[in-house]
Amino acid sequence: MNEYALLPWIVVPLAYLIGSLPFAVIVSKIMGLQDPRQYGSGNPGATNVLRTGNKAAAALTLLGDAAKGWLPVWAVRHWGPEYDLGASVLAFTAIAVFLGHLFPLFLGFKGGKGVATALGVLLGLTPWLALLVILTWLASALIWRYSSLAALIAALAAPLYYILGSGLAWRASMEVGTAIVAMTLLLFVRHRANIERLLAGKESRIGQKKEHGGNATISGKIRPNAAARKERKR
Repeated sequence: MNEYALLPWIVVPLAYLIGSLPFAVIVSKIMGLQDPRQYGSGNPGATNVLRTGNKAAAALTLLGDAAKGWLPVWAVRHWGPEYDLGASVLAFTAIAVFLGHLFPLFLGFKGGKGVATALGVLLGLTPWLALLVILTWLASALIWRYSSLAALIAALAAPLYYILGSGLAWRASMEVGTAIVAMTLLLFVRHRANIERLLAGKESRIGQKKEHGGNATISGKIRPNAAARKERKR
């Protein structure tokens, strides 16, 4: 029996647990901000944390979500061959950490949309692939001014880049390619509300201030809207 046969059964679940770390909630708590699940979109991600107006908290959330996607994937790619962890284990590790963010154990399986974590996974697989995806997001965001649309275009491009770049900048494998395709599909599922708003012409553009029909948030606290203030005066 292979002495490392049980290692994948440790590595993959551990990757899921790392992915489950809710950096939006952790950073908000450390910095004295409101739980991001209680305002805005309710999404525990950097974009929602940014609605508090605290750019540092949003940036730390973004870095944390990307780092947790990068770390287990990079570790398996870097040290895996020494322990007979091949492409299949690498692919399962990538999916596990990504699913950890989408369905985190520590938040009742209700997580974020996964853009930053997916980018971290790609960075762990190959930095050049991650760079191409970032450039695609930037170009799409500059042209159309929709963050969600840019993310979806970049997600679609990722598996294409992975296939086309094989033999040039990296060596592709079917297992890892399948994992990247799976992440793309999951990103589209998690962005279905954004897709509906894009099709209806109601999605906010980058830099555009959103109209809040309910509560707006300032510095991590809920600010009642005008209708609520009027109701209290009666």
